[in-house]
Parts: sequence; structure tokens; C-alpha cells
Amino acid sequence: MEIDLGKLPFDIDFHPSNQLVASGLITGDLVIYRYAADSTPERVLEVKAHSESCRTLRFINDGKAIVTGSPDCTIVATDVETGANVVRLENAHGAAVNRIVNLTESTIASADDEGCIKLWDTRQRSSSGSFSVHEEYISDMTFAADSMKLVATSGDGTLSVCNIRSNKVSNRSEFSEDELLSVVIMKNGRKVICGTQAGTLLLYSWGFFKDCSDRFVDLSPNAVDALLKYDEDRVITGCENGLINLVGILPNRIIQPIAEHSEYPVERLAFSHDKKFLGSISHDQTLKLWDLDDLLQASGNSSNGHLAEADSDSEMDVDDGQPKSSTKGTKTKNVAKSSSSSFFADM
Repeated sequence: MEIDLGKLPFDIDFHPSNQLVASGLITGDLVIYRYAADSTPERVLEVKAHSESCRTLRFINDGKAIVTGSPDCTIVATDVETGANVVRLENAHGAAVNRIVNLTESTIASADDEGCIKLWDTRQRSSSGSFSVHEEYISDMTFAADSMKLVATSGDGTLSVCNIRSNKVSNRSEFSEDELLSVVIMKNGRKVICGTQAGTLLLYSWGFFKDCSDRFVDLSPNAVDALLKYDEDRVITGCENGLINLVGILPNRIIQPIAEHSEYPVERLAFSHDKKFLGSISHDQTLKLWDLDDLLQASGNSSNGHLAEADSDSEMDVDDGQPKSSTKGTKTKNVAKSSSSSFFADM
């Protein structure tokens, strides 16, 4: 299925239980479509959420609302059924809001173009903490629920691990030679996989964040803009050349190309709530829904690909648990709870 959005999309998210998919557009609009197999997707909501582009979005509160972020520095909560602007938080960040991710049932994280990450507690209805750990934009984030740690990648070429319980930065990697664009956690929490501007996948071992333990250099000569974990051993990659691949991790190999969105970069990838569909967005102004059974039916017999060098965890030094220094320094700060940042108050 293909949805012509008419404008450049920046992010995609699926409803946690219904057949709804949302996207944020360069115009600042939030659009939601209802989809079903063998039928044309129907647009059920279109609202002007921001004065500038809608860069990031996530369904929250069991799908009753959707939170969006923008370069206008606002975070907006919109009612999914009515499209009503539930709450609008002005100056949520000091720079363009670039990413939002769900953490727990009552906590989300947002990140901006100046490397700042903020936590929001929906029960307390306020900001509960902040990390200023990166010197460049936050490109992606993922959450390790077992350890309550948030992993973030940045255009400054580093990866950080923030402890949600203590509001402290647990680890920060050394600077890599390239921008880190995307991140997932795999191998039952033992490996962190990062996509880079050069097309290499960097593999970090949990607790050994000074440097990567492996590099998969044969994936693509183009930037790996999007990563989506399929299972503990396989990841779906979206690249700058529009190709979507199923990739095995340790051994590192291209299992098979599974789709080609277009000749333009794949901005984001996401699964439907039942994992029947893979959603992708690109600069061709379309949102595509791929039937996963059709895409992956031949993957089990594929043996092509390239093996990476052996895993070398045992030869690495254990991180000292402290964030690494940089030219600008690394710092963390707590943000006091206040009614001025209460954007969930009416939800």
C-alpha cells in the first residue's frame, strides 16, 4: 500500500492497538490514516500541529493522544479522535525538537538539535530531568527497559547512555570518525547497533562503550538513516539510496534486500502493532506499507552476505561508568518540576 502525503514526511508511528498510522510533515501538519489489507488507506485526521515542520511524533496514553515535536521548539499533545490541541508547551526545548521516544507507560523522552535530552513524566505532568551530553543534534534514541537506560546517538559521532532512575549519564563513547544516525539494542541487550553516515554499522557491547567491538562495513556505501529491530538477531535497515535490507547481526551479513522505497533516502521505519506491516517514509513524499510476510518469505533460505570480524568483547576494557570528556565538556542537570512545563495537565 502507498499513501501520497503530498509533502515531505519526517517521522512515522503506528497506533499501539488499532490500524492507524501517523506521520509528521514539513508543513507542520500531523496526518493519521486508517489502513487495512486489500483496501485503500483512509485519512482520518489532518491538523496543523506546528508553525514549522513536524519532525517527530509518538502515540501515547494507549493511543488516545499523539505527541509531536518541531523546530519551533514546541511539544504538542493532540487528541487522536477529535484532533483537538490538548496541550501545547511553548519553549519545551532551547533548540529544534528532533526526536521523541516512549520510555515507560508514563514517561517519554525528547531530544533537540543542540544535544539536549529531556524526560517528561506524564503522571506528574512536568519535565522530570534533562541531560546535556552531546555537542550536536540527537539523531536517534532507544530505551533499555530492563536497566532503565536511554541510549542516544548524535551527529557529534558519539553514543551516550543515560540512567533514567538517577538522572545521570552512565557512559559515553569515544568520538567515532562519522556521524551516528540510528540505533537499536539487540542480542538480548548485549549489543547496541548504530548506523552511520558512511554506511557502516558499528556494534557496541553493553558495558563496553569506549569503542565499538565490531564494524560491518559491507552493508552500504550510503548513510544508514534508519534501523528497526526485527528480532534479537536481525535488523531492518533503511539507507540513503532508498534500499531496505534485512541484516543479520553476529554473524554480520546482508540476509536479503527486502524492498526499495524509492531512489531517495529512507527517513524512518516502523512496525504496525501486530507486526504485519512495515512502514517506511522517504523524500518521495510517500508513506508505504509493506506486507512483512511477502517481504520476508524467501529470507530463510538466503545465504548471501559478508561475515564480519570476530566479536572481541573479552579483549576490551570495561567502561569506568563515567561520561567521557570532550572539547565542550559533558554535563548533566536536573530540571525542577514546575507547572510551567505541565503539558499533560488536561490529558
